[in-house]
Amino acid sequence: MTSYFRPNINTMAGYVPGEQPKPGTKIIKLNTNENPYPPSPAAIAVLRNLDSEWLRRYPDPYANDFRRAVSEVLDVPTDWIMVGNGSDDILNVIIRACAEIGRKVVYPMPTYVLYRTLAEIQPAERIEIPYGEKYHLPMEELVAANGAVTFIASPNSPSGHVVPIDTLRELASRLSGILVVDEAYVDFANETALPLVKEFEQVIVVRTLSKGYALAGLRLGFGIANPKLLSGLFKVKDSYNIDAIACAVGTAAMRDQDYKNACAEKVKASRATLMGDLKQLGFQIRDSQTNFLLAQPPQNNAEQIYLALKERGILVRYFNQPGLTDKLRITVGTDEQNQMLIEALLHLV
Repeated sequence: MTSYFRPNINTMAGYVPGEQPKPGTKIIKLNTNENPYPPSPAAIAVLRNLDSEWLRRYPDPYANDFRRAVSEVLDVPTDWIMVGNGSDDILNVIIRACAEIGRKVVYPMPTYVLYRTLAEIQPAERIEIPYGEKYHLPMEELVAANGAVTFIASPNSPSGHVVPIDTLRELASRLSGILVVDEAYVDFANETALPLVKEFEQVIVVRTLSKGYALAGLRLGFGIANPKLLSGLFKVKDSYNIDAIACAVGTAAMRDQDYKNACAEKVKASRATLMGDLKQLGFQIRDSQTNFLLAQPPQNNAEQIYLALKERGILVRYFNQPGLTDKLRITVGTDEQNQMLIEALLHLV
């Protein structure tokens, strides 16, 4: 049979997103780490006052209004910011610009599996280094792998742990390639690696508005790095990768830090309560600095529980991957949603 695709595309599995139920489906969705609260009212107001001229004309190719908002909030120069169609777009640009056959992509596992997918598409050699039982960063192995690109998700999914900035600083000082610190969940964490971008020109910190800002459907993210690094990445990005509506809505959301922070605090409070309730049921729970928990059921029957919850209209995430087959990743919902989950689990564990 004739194939139309490159050999690596034929052999790769492709990224499998979390299940998305049809709109209007009555279900408690705790499987893809969406924020349980609505976006900022300021962001919603932008949509209500949409100017049709935004649709007729091409958007700003650099999303400068949004870059200025990020600059104001994070105290970084605008030319240190690159905006993407979700943070995944930034990750893709990095791989396309920096990795190929003979130039390795390195990351510890388990982590965000899109890193693997992007490396396979390129293609580039990928080196996956197992995390230890306590998720300490495998420093020596990462350095020895000598990646053209090294990904560290911090906070990490699905474990929820943060890699301390001093550890990341040491790693950056010992790498010759790019260090990508993926901070998708930073709005629920106590620490950020952002200072490293001014210490090392090969470090880029990547963030998204999907989690803390409750804008997963908008698809808007950004990277922060030295302009010397961004100059090569800008050559690779699509010419108009950010639509005008996303830029306007994201700008309003970014400037409403009080609302975002208030929602994040509610999520963190609910996270603590949910962790306690799960422990009461016998689950082993890792401390988390994200909006989800990695939970090991007392009978290690994670897949069975996942399927039983799905039958009851509750979605959580199950990963059929080494080190994760006995665990569930559970997004922190509203207190009401979390309580409904606990009530369902009372009959399953």
